[in-house]
Amino acid sequence: MNNSLPTTIVIFGASGDLTQRKLIPSLFSLYRKDRLPEKFKILGFAGSKYNDESFRQHLREGLDKFASFEFDETKWQAFAKNIHYQSGDYQEPGAFQTFHDFLRKWEDGPANRLFYMAIPPHLFPSVIEKLGATGQTEENAGWRRVVIEKPFGTDLASAKALNEEVHRTLQESQIYRIDHYLGKETVQNILMFRFANTIFEPLWNRNYIDHVQITVAEEVGVGHRAGYYDGVGVLRDMFQNHLMQLLTLTAMEPPASFNANALRNEKVKVLSSIEPIRGEAVAYNTVRGQYKGYCDEPEVAENSTTATFAVVRFLIDNWRWQGVPFYLRSGKNLADKCTQVIIQFKQPPHQMFPIESGTRMTPNALVLFLQPDEGMHLRFEAKVPDTVAKMRSVDMEFHYADEFGPMSIPEAYERLLLDALQGDAALFTRADEVEMAWSLIDPILTNWETDQDPPLALYEPGTWGPDEASALLAKDGRHWMHEEAGHMLET
Repeated sequence: MNNSLPTTIVIFGASGDLTQRKLIPSLFSLYRKDRLPEKFKILGFAGSKYNDESFRQHLREGLDKFASFEFDETKWQAFAKNIHYQSGDYQEPGAFQTFHDFLRKWEDGPANRLFYMAIPPHLFPSVIEKLGATGQTEENAGWRRVVIEKPFGTDLASAKALNEEVHRTLQESQIYRIDHYLGKETVQNILMFRFANTIFEPLWNRNYIDHVQITVAEEVGVGHRAGYYDGVGVLRDMFQNHLMQLLTLTAMEPPASFNANALRNEKVKVLSSIEPIRGEAVAYNTVRGQYKGYCDEPEVAENSTTATFAVVRFLIDNWRWQGVPFYLRSGKNLADKCTQVIIQFKQPPHQMFPIESGTRMTPNALVLFLQPDEGMHLRFEAKVPDTVAKMRSVDMEFHYADEFGPMSIPEAYERLLLDALQGDAALFTRADEVEMAWSLIDPILTNWETDQDPPLALYEPGTWGPDEASALLAKDGRHWMHEEAGHMLET
């Protein structure tokens, strides 16, 4: 496909928070680094009544609030002159023909187009259908790609229906389902860490690893999202997308190459190897919790049973991971904000050193700390000086900020927008991957919502969740861990 043509970036929902907070700062950052196409235009489309100048001013204010880089007025003026705004009604077919006519006149010749759906999910099918009906998805003169924001459905049935509706207009190769977690440098580094270093990959299996803990914890409550969140809950909001992505990257086999098909094939293989949790097994393998005071939040239903915290214990039924549990945990109003993957290795097979009776050696552990203090920590045992055989856990640490500078990590959307413009779908989610993830989450949701099993456990805000979360691991003879100030601590 011709990448030398001018490129138009169309943002539907351009007056919304995502455009001001993430999309335009990311596109402007790419422009500052000379990574946008040489000839580009940005067209915002929404129902709000902006003109070009007021829209640019709105975006400029967003840069002041949200950009993580030093502002350059000269570069902004050069960038902003390529931005145009058009007001329209998503439900009005005639608006899309008017929009298309404007685009052809504005582009003045063949051009590539990237359509970004920064709109409510229920509008995806109708907007894409209208784009197709007006000929805007045909790749006769330049490529046509559509970026779809999550959520991709609310359960397996709606995800399948959404895929079917979108596929009526678009080829799968034109669809870029975006999960910003995959754009994070530290998430991408899971692949580099595993497959660019021979020191760890031989150990990355059931022979050496005891279990894996994946945590995405938030300090804040539901806040202004309460009305939305109460109809969604933590499984739909975090597990089906973010945590399942982290699981697949941690557990996948080495792909033959770093191209989209090879990478995404291996991720789907992991999901297809996970044993679904159904019926009575749900109570044994999951915990659902809610922070105290949640039902007092604005727009939350009285006596709501929506879970704001969850633990899920998955097993991967393949050669590499047979018998190794993956504990996934996420929640709101917890003790700390962190995203991390902890690989805990097995105990040494023989305890040859004299240690206190009733104690065991501390197992080695590797932490991939994805945020906020991005880095890696390897815990191992060392002899305490001037003792016979006393040992203490010590850490080897790597921090992105120390190695590459405090401003080294770009916004996740920056990488993903660049990949979409370049036609690299490796960090975007394929249709079968979305449906496979939902097939694992759906049975748990069904049990929670129909049988109310396991019972909803309440927890104090500012803690690590309900006691039941610790009890689930204790059944397996294990405990939760987290990182704090560079040291591994039990939670």
